Amino acid sequence: MSAETATLKELCELIVDCPHSTPKWTEEGVVVLRNQNIRNGKLDLSSPSYTDEKGYRARIKRAEPQAGDIVFTREAPMGEVCLIPEGLKCCLGQRQVLLRPKNSISGGYLYWALQSPFVQHQISWNEGTGTTVSNVRIPVLESLDIPRQEGRERSIAKILGSLSKKEQVNKEINQTLEQMAQAIFKSWFVDFEPVKAKIAALEAGGSEEDALLAAMQAISGKPAGELARLQTEQPDHYTNLRATAELFPSAMQESELGEIPEGWEVLPLSEMVDLIGGGTPKKSESSFWNGDICWFSVKDAPSVGNVFVVDTEDKITAEGLNRSSTKLLPVGTTIITARGTVGKLAITGTVTAMNQSCYGAVSSDKTGPYFNYLRLSEAVGTLKRNTHGAVFDTITRSTFETVLQPRSCLALRQRFEEAVIPMFEAIKKNLLENNSLSEARDLLLPKLLSGELVVSEDDAELNGLKEAAHV
Repeated sequence: MSAETATLKELCELIVDCPHSTPKWTEEGVVVLRNQNIRNGKLDLSSPSYTDEKGYRARIKRAEPQAGDIVFTREAPMGEVCLIPEGLKCCLGQRQVLLRPKNSISGGYLYWALQSPFVQHQISWNEGTGTTVSNVRIPVLESLDIPRQEGRERSIAKILGSLSKKEQVNKEINQTLEQMAQAIFKSWFVDFEPVKAKIAALEAGGSEEDALLAAMQAISGKPAGELARLQTEQPDHYTNLRATAELFPSAMQESELGEIPEGWEVLPLSEMVDLIGGGTPKKSESSFWNGDICWFSVKDAPSVGNVFVVDTEDKITAEGLNRSSTKLLPVGTTIITARGTVGKLAITGTVTAMNQSCYGAVSSDKTGPYFNYLRLSEAVGTLKRNTHGAVFDTITRSTFETVLQPRSCLALRQRFEEAVIPMFEAIKKNLLENNSLSEARDLLLPKLLSGELVVSEDDAELNGLKEAAHV
């Protein structure tokens, strides 16, 4: 790298190691940052950990994290970073270091520089012994050479940040779309709201037509006046909504799960899905690895809202596939992690193999892939509670027999699938766009930091950046 450099110590006013003790864990309180929350430059607090106020105070004696600080992971994994966002009260967990850039230094630029190949190589490689290392000592961290681009660092941070913000917007959209699909599933197949709306209308002395209108309101969330306008302005949509409402019964019946809609049945999950096992090709056989076949393990589980797995960290060859117990899962299969970290779900967005700590679950009752995913999502809590294993929590094939769910007629399940297909297709589209943005950012980062590519804030349009990345 031809750019000038400065040591990390020269660029920071604080480099503070975390307390070398385990926090007192609590169910709620102040967030404790853990290395598992920091991946690929992002802070993911979808599964937060907490300590109490006393524990928090003990852990901030050296420095209290503030917005704009950078958290650096020293090991397990090594070299991951994230920025502390505005409004987050938190403390460091273990194996972490708090970095506070000097006022004259762009914190955003330093955050990106720490993720660059130039700096990451220094982190992982011990120049003294010529070997890779598994942790970073404070003196080594302080002496890291950081590339400088005087006069352009804030622009570089803004440009790379614009790509990251677009990714975050897509991620938030995906979270909303998945929540919408889950809400519809819960309304129809867990809370039975359209059925209960029909019952309430009939009990109030209404006619069958009144009951049908009540179900249409429950399904669409529209009052009677808006439905009347819908009938006039969008007759096809109205007809489809009416046909969906007709598929819901207008009475309940007793079952081992309590009251369920009349005519529905209760079945164990094991009778509604077929399970596919996975496997791991021998790690010692180099010819089995680094191929072009995706191979899923728990580290590839998508973050909240992204749903699909479209790429994996490890890939295998056709020889590795054929000479191991792993199998190819077709597109649309739901993967569930079943050992150790249990209950993570993903839908295969591409043909994928997987390891033996997962199951592939495909519908055995003609249910569509998205209904099947949401059915399994609804079952995860029970599956996790019913795990076995002396050392690791494990979901076995017999665990699926312990989960009972009500099942409607096939026509209603197919109607639901049609309703949510656009949501899941949009999620997949946004995820693929984010992968493209991430690739562009990874290509841009070393070029911007080395000075090979010189851009200003005016060049922050995403399309232009993508083209520049491939120059």
